[in-house]
Amino acid sequence: MDIAFFSDYLASTIHLTIPLAYATLGGLYSERSGILNIALEGMLITGAFTSASATFYTNNVWIGLVAALIVGALVGLLHAFLCVTLRVNQLVSGLAINLVAAGITSFLGRLVFANNSTQRLPNLIAIKIPIFANIPLVGRLLFQQDILVYLLFIIIGFTTYFLFYTNPGLNLRAVGEYPQAADTAGVSVVRIRYMAVIFGGCLASLGGAYLTLVQVRYFTEGMSAGKGFIAIASLIFGKWHPIYSTLACLLFGATEALQLRIQALGVNIPYQFLMMLPYITALLATIGLAGKSTPPAGLGVSYGSSKHDVR
Repeated sequence: MDIAFFSDYLASTIHLTIPLAYATLGGLYSERSGILNIALEGMLITGAFTSASATFYTNNVWIGLVAALIVGALVGLLHAFLCVTLRVNQLVSGLAINLVAAGITSFLGRLVFANNSTQRLPNLIAIKIPIFANIPLVGRLLFQQDILVYLLFIIIGFTTYFLFYTNPGLNLRAVGEYPQAADTAGVSVVRIRYMAVIFGGCLASLGGAYLTLVQVRYFTEGMSAGKGFIAIASLIFGKWHPIYSTLACLLFGATEALQLRIQALGVNIPYQFLMMLPYITALLATIGLAGKSTPPAGLGVSYGSSKHDVR
């Protein structure tokens, strides 16, 4: 294995990790507030389709990103309305959003891209950081990336600081752990959960936008390919911590990049088995490969602030 092969493998790992990390951080905000977010898959594919469509019609990637943020917020709002206001079963709400998103994006995708399925979309231009971009190997991987990669680094740092070193972050965690106590202390459980799920939807949608505007530069139905569920596994593997969960995404990204490289080398292994590797890794993570993961105590439990009851 030469240095060029290793460098390409690391670069591929980074690119495959980014959408997973955005979806994972989106799920982290939601689940830290106590709202189970199985809808990450639907948020990813919705963000992918919206950003691709907006960019296709306007030829402007920035409009595509803004459109993805808006639609991600709307999907998050829908999930919050169902789970917080209507107190629908959170698992059912997430699965319903996934099914609806898959169906709608497939249908609309065939209408929008019917005769242009192979047309490449404009992409986000890589931004070189002076001095750091010239560092061998590391410079190419970390300091010659597009704006979404740099933004992800900022969001990871911000989320870590916000959750563990600020009062609003403490309130968010309190709502996810023990909403009755938070409500008694004057914290609005409903408002915090709405904000967390909506913001999480925006982040997950950005992960979908990265798929279409950076990774492949076109839209095809089902292109999220289970990444939303791998993001959930990353949350469990990372114990709902922003840094550890992102590192879990890096592990899954490295596994996917490895199976792609093995296929490219022509190793005599059935490709179906190689395609299973990321999902096998995710399965091992969910059954406790990294030890016991304890979710927020209020995760998945609806809270009726007006009656101070949990059901």
